[in-house]
Amino acid sequence: MPLADETVVQHTLEWVKSFIVGQNVCPFAKREVEKDSVRIIVVRSKKLEVALEELMAEVQWLDEHADTETTLLVFPTLFKGFHHYLDFVELAENVMADQGCDGIYQLATFHPDYCFAETDPDEVSNYTNRSPYPMLHLLREASLDKAIAFSGDTSTIPERNIAHMQALGREQLETQLQQCMHEKS
Repeated sequence: MPLADETVVQHTLEWVKSFIVGQNVCPFAKREVEKDSVRIIVVRSKKLEVALEELMAEVQWLDEHADTETTLLVFPTLFKGFHHYLDFVELAENVMADQGCDGIYQLATFHPDYCFAETDPDEVSNYTNRSPYPMLHLLREASLDKAIAFSGDTSTIPERNIAHMQALGREQLETQLQQCMHEKS
């Protein structure tokens, strides 16, 4: 039996709070979580075309709702395989470019089996982009530019995150990821 949408949202929000914010993977996330300006949408489609339509519907929704900073589109029933997910990401980026989203929105990518090119799947660096479910993070580029300008040099964030993941170790990282998947009472 598939998990209810509310449960998927709860797991995703727990991951954002405990891992992305808690481990400071993204130094810009805490502010948006505290402002409650992060939208989480569960996409149940099992068809790529419908998933792409849902993505573009969310772009339109963000266009109409400036108070929402960012959206996580979560795909609990699609993209079990990481390489299939990467094919979808490429399609999504192409559709967004075709629809004039360049310079307005960008995607960040997360998947339970995320693996950076040229890395072993067991490398802890992959945990910076591992999540409870396959998802796309739809970001407003103007807001991202402002956050980067305010924060100064952000070029060291990836290296800092990798060092932090190595310090935590694979076992601790896997435990944290699994803890996000437990029901909260």
